[in-house]
Amino acid sequence: MIALVDCNSFYASCEQVFRPDLQGKPVVVLSNNDGCIIAANKEAKALTDIPMFEPVFKIKKLLEDNDVAFFSSNYTLYGEMSQRVMNILMDFSPAVEVYSIDESFLNLSGIKSINYRKYGLSIRNRILKNTGLPVGVGIAPTKVLAKVANKIAKKKSGLRNVFVIDTEEIREKALKNTNIKDVWGIGRAHVKSLKKIDVNTAYDFTQLPSSWVLKNMKIVGLRIWHELRGKSCLEINELPRSKKAIGTAKSFGERIENFDLISEACAYYIGEVSEVLRQQKSCASFVHVFLNTNYHSKTDKQYSNGITVTLPVPTNDTLVLTSFAHQALKEIYKPGYRYKKVGVNLSGLVPKKYIQGNLFAPVLPPNKDGLWEVIDHLNFKYGKSTIQSAHAGFPESRKKWELVKAHRSPRFTTQWNEILKIST
Repeated sequence: MIALVDCNSFYASCEQVFRPDLQGKPVVVLSNNDGCIIAANKEAKALTDIPMFEPVFKIKKLLEDNDVAFFSSNYTLYGEMSQRVMNILMDFSPAVEVYSIDESFLNLSGIKSINYRKYGLSIRNRILKNTGLPVGVGIAPTKVLAKVANKIAKKKSGLRNVFVIDTEEIREKALKNTNIKDVWGIGRAHVKSLKKIDVNTAYDFTQLPSSWVLKNMKIVGLRIWHELRGKSCLEINELPRSKKAIGTAKSFGERIENFDLISEACAYYIGEVSEVLRQQKSCASFVHVFLNTNYHSKTDKQYSNGITVTLPVPTNDTLVLTSFAHQALKEIYKPGYRYKKVGVNLSGLVPKKYIQGNLFAPVLPPNKDGLWEVIDHLNFKYGKSTIQSAHAGFPESRKKWELVKAHRSPRFTTQWNEILKIST
């Protein structure tokens, strides 16, 4: 049996954990630069006049009139709360696949003589008690059925957010009550073609001949078909796969012309992605840098460009990568434009232990693995950018290009100066 544990309205729930006064009230979370709504709890979703992904400046009065609490995205907080949930799940199964920031699959097949509903309630209650986050738990023989069970657990009242598919009768009933568009892995194009042949539910889909599914939906569709019928085809992947490329790009809080400020942002982003690179023990062979103006502006001149640099030897050294990114930025930067965004991407990733030297390239600075190990540890312990390249700028200048976070809550769990304070 497999359990899918999924946090309810994760971003909004993280905000409510540290604001008990918001329990039962509508809460939404905004995108980068406070652009639009990207997450909402059930109370906010119930207000049908508030559309998702709508620019906030258009509906700010609507939010205020409906007493909706809105927050800038606080990914540092969300990431740390996610890790707390995943750590708890490790106590319930030796095999856990972290599928996304707010959901994981647990392999329960090795656990003998178990009442699955009680076990699911134990998972739910432990997470709620230790983190304050509500979760839904779906338990079934396969991953796709566990997804179906999880949706039912969250939607159907009286289940206390736990649902188990452990008999053929329950499986059939669950599939008959699951719209085909809600089946994990079946996209819009296939939903459209399936509805043309009167396949409206997950159960209808399982009644199709396997030959038709293979011909029209290929092997991926056939696996989903088997999974819905109770035959496991998708394994639990305990180890996260190494990324093939690592990048980041964020819009500036305001339009910028100054090269030095843009270079600061570029160096800061290099620091972020090179840390991720070291975490997965990889090195990058290529650095890509791009720059663009705001194409939605009707008054600004428009320009965009990007360039890829091949490194003489793959590396994960922040300073080396920053140096090459800086040179690349110089080549594509043009004065006289108001820039909206700079981005970096590291690709051609190879395992650090398999790096091959280059006899014909200039000698790079000596390997500083020990130094970066200490720096990464200090930044993890004391907060992001506690130690960084001077090229990445200082807090005062950073305010000119950082994302707008006018409504960001404190990073309660990772910053000593933002820890929750209680007055007595």
